[in-house]
Amino acid sequence: MEQEVVKRRVVVTGVGLVTPLGNTVETTWSGLMAARSGAGQITKFDATNFPVRFACEVKDFDPLKYVEKKEARKMGAFTQYAIAASDEALADSGLKITGENAVDVGVYISSGIGDFWGIEREHLKLLRGGPRAVSPFFLVSILANMAAGQVSIRNGARGPNSATATACAAGNHAIGDSFRIIERGDAIAMICGGAESTITPMSIAGFAAMRALSTRNDDPESASRPFDRDRDGFVVGEGSGIMILEELEHARRRGARIYSEIVGPRQTKHRAE
Repeated sequence: MEQEVVKRRVVVTGVGLVTPLGNTVETTWSGLMAARSGAGQITKFDATNFPVRFACEVKDFDPLKYVEKKEARKMGAFTQYAIAASDEALADSGLKITGENAVDVGVYISSGIGDFWGIEREHLKLLRGGPRAVSPFFLVSILANMAAGQVSIRNGARGPNSATATACAAGNHAIGDSFRIIERGDAIAMICGGAESTITPMSIAGFAAMRALSTRNDDPESASRPFDRDRDGFVVGEGSGIMILEELEHARRRGARIYSEIVGPRQTKHRAE
């Protein structure tokens, strides 16, 4: 006989951003509406001798607004960005995580590589000072799943927790997988998105060696032109973008503001014996 699989509808009820245009949704949106570019000369390290000397850096970000100093030392910048964006997204959604619903709220925040800065910094320490110079927080700060883990701990979300390391598609995969998790009934809400902080010497040097980056050092603000016939490469960026995805009826019951619905592929009937 034929049995129709019940699929729950999934909506977006909150958003949060840390970007090269601003450290909130409002400032980022204002920058976009003003046609402002987030690209500029690299300030995170001396790029004087690099073939590419510009990127899209997050600016004026203070992690101590979100976490205590001793905790910040254990985190890579990508995790700090994810915490800030998740705080904003949760506040925007009005979703309260309590003892009653914690197991039904999950976190899925992906990253292409995790804390690339930590990898380079601690490797340099190893070369200069030997194994005892490496920080005990090294591994727990660089792993790509640490943003999801830290956001989960911070908010008491005890539902599904994961992260994919799928390069530039990592954030999209996090959103898509979170949609499926809610759709099949394994969670009522997911904190999901991506976070990255890879404007480092090795990263820029590596992408430049591949000839993958734009070399418009004299005009970085117009360098990112993906659909232009004169495109000469991409521009490395950093930051975090987080969404709160929620099962439609749950969102309605609590009176949440709904931004949009994620529809996905057309529902089909499955044959069951």
